[in-house]
Amino acid sequence: MARYFSFGGGRRIGRDRRLLYTILPLLIFVVVVTFIYAYPFGKNRPEPAVAQNDPNMQREPVLPVLPLSVESEPNLLRTIPEPNSRPDARAAKLITEAMALVNASPDGIIYTRDRLNEVLPLPMSNQQRAFVKKQLPELADKWLFSKAIFAQDMLCSRYRVKPGDQLRTIARQFKVPWEILLEINKIRRPELLRAGEVIKVIHGPFHVRIYRSTFTMDLYLQNTYVRSFRVGLGRPGMETPTGLWRVKAGGKLIKPVWTNPLTGKTYKPTDEDYPLGSRWIGLEGIKGEAKGRKGFAIHGTKKPEEIGTRSSQGCIRLHNGDAILIYNLLVPLYSHVEIVP
Repeated sequence: MARYFSFGGGRRIGRDRRLLYTILPLLIFVVVVTFIYAYPFGKNRPEPAVAQNDPNMQREPVLPVLPLSVESEPNLLRTIPEPNSRPDARAAKLITEAMALVNASPDGIIYTRDRLNEVLPLPMSNQQRAFVKKQLPELADKWLFSKAIFAQDMLCSRYRVKPGDQLRTIARQFKVPWEILLEINKIRRPELLRAGEVIKVIHGPFHVRIYRSTFTMDLYLQNTYVRSFRVGLGRPGMETPTGLWRVKAGGKLIKPVWTNPLTGKTYKPTDEDYPLGSRWIGLEGIKGEAKGRKGFAIHGTKKPEEIGTRSSQGCIRLHNGDAILIYNLLVPLYSHVEIVP
């Protein structure tokens, strides 16, 4: 009996061991799978380090997307680029009257600016147009790009900083980038802004119109002409599309990493042959030939000699100093870019 009992128990122990060896791997597998699904692998991993030149570190805050309507389009003055050598008597009279107002009163600069803007779209000679487009930027240095505020100016005004205000939120309220408010108010650092302080604000937004035939970009504050810039445009076969664009939400970048879509080569801002210059302002097409088009931008250039030529892959190139100025003026979603033949 003792031997029989010992023999039977041994067989059961063997079977139990074999069963345990079979079940144990299955139990381990179930535990591992449960752990993976309950706690996804990598969930608590630290985020990878972001390179200092990563464009995501320099994006503008993304604003809510605005519906586009006809009323939201700027009504910019359209200058006439066609050559015209004959002086226009009416234009000459209006220009003379406008220039006589400059020193007539403390707000003479504003009166002259508004009168010259009324003259600008009229037919006139090249010399007359050149004179008007020379005077208006000089006036803008006084009424716009300075701390001066004129009582009759509807485009700039005083703003008393409220508790909790930040320069970025004030700028967003007036539809301009905070950088231009920092510059015209000579504020050393945005965090130095104090409640009760009075600063100059600009009533935006700014817009631009680009003439492909003359390689010219005209800058406007609302519907008031400010100044012009020379641009480079798309080469034959990759022409810069005409139509209406707007600055893309999150599209303003400082020296972003860029991959050439034609060659696949990626450029970093530290590369000697980095082609984008100082700034990148991404655009989205919303009307005309531009509608639905993406990947286009206004940006600086490493080759200033190509300004005034058709040599880009469709983007609008500016001298680097001009690109910085335009970057400091255009605001995502509100600023429009119109490209005409």
